[in-house]
Amino acid sequence: MKPLFILFAAGTVLFSTASYGAETARARLFCYSLRFAEGTTYGGTLDLSTISGTSNGELWTYPDNTGASHFSLYDGGYGTIPGTIQYVYLPPVADANGNGFNDFFEVSQGLANTVTSGRYTTVISEGDITATWSRPAGSKDGTCILNFNDDTYGDLGDYTCPFEVIEYTGPLAYTPGSNTVSATVNLAQTGKPANTLQGPIVFDKSVTDRFNTLTNQPGVWTNAVSQTLTFDNEVFTRDPAWPTNYAGYVFFADGDPNTAEPDYQVWVLSVDDTNDASANGIPDFSDDPAVTLPPRAPRLSLAPGATNLWLTISGDVGHTNEIQEISSLASTIWQTTLSLMLTNNPQAVSLPLPTNQTKFWRVLAH
Repeated sequence: MKPLFILFAAGTVLFSTASYGAETARARLFCYSLRFAEGTTYGGTLDLSTISGTSNGELWTYPDNTGASHFSLYDGGYGTIPGTIQYVYLPPVADANGNGFNDFFEVSQGLANTVTSGRYTTVISEGDITATWSRPAGSKDGTCILNFNDDTYGDLGDYTCPFEVIEYTGPLAYTPGSNTVSATVNLAQTGKPANTLQGPIVFDKSVTDRFNTLTNQPGVWTNAVSQTLTFDNEVFTRDPAWPTNYAGYVFFADGDPNTAEPDYQVWVLSVDDTNDASANGIPDFSDDPAVTLPPRAPRLSLAPGATNLWLTISGDVGHTNEIQEISSLASTIWQTTLSLMLTNNPQAVSLPLPTNQTKFWRVLAH
């Protein structure tokens, strides 16, 4: 009987230590403008607009928690009166869930019959505004009753105005990096899931405060009807009181492409990332990426069994090992016969006895 010659070798697939996997955070985008539908009263209507020539329903807001807009008030007795809401206070800032955001702009939070005040002017007079706000928790749609009390003509009536908090939520997939974080958003409007926004956004880490401060690069997102929304660069910061959360402005050149002029431009994007591979309290979104070391080259031993061969692999548990074989070293085409993840170190694998006189094996670990 001719002797059987057996050769085995170990090989390792080495991956770059700078190879980082993609991760997913949660994103919420909300507009600092409210969208008002036409208000009504007995025999009259009220339309808000921030652009000329048409009503876009926008009440834009300021950092002092007030809103402003132009309006067109129709009253059967006085006709159509153009004017300006100089300011109207929004409900007082509250943060019941403690996430650092004003509940008024968070659909999950609601408010009931909250009264605020304001001031308006028209081409013929001016007066006070009383606003009564309400919105159920979990609904983007609320009601604002605006009362105009004119300094000259007295009470002009209560106008019941449906309004909408514009909010989008969804996943933000990102690849962490040492200096730059590349991400993609896939967002749907709360209460109108057919309205979507998606596209890339790239963040550059601050040189002096890379864990807490990032600046997004200008970019372009696409809505559900393939209209493009371009945005500039803004600063994003991590909230010390809510350390998994990052937030910053998104300033669109035009937040509603369906209107004739730019409007609905100022938004806030929050990124909530609970991934923390290093368990150091810094989310992976801004943390230094974990270095992935390649597995050690496995050590192999081969022993005959009664009807088989036993290949023993000593290597790193949790890594995949591919067992390959070839009948002649003159050939370069190795065939993978088995792929397994090591669950023990060492781990024995049964191989069939070769039918040919010579057989060569190698193991690739990765």
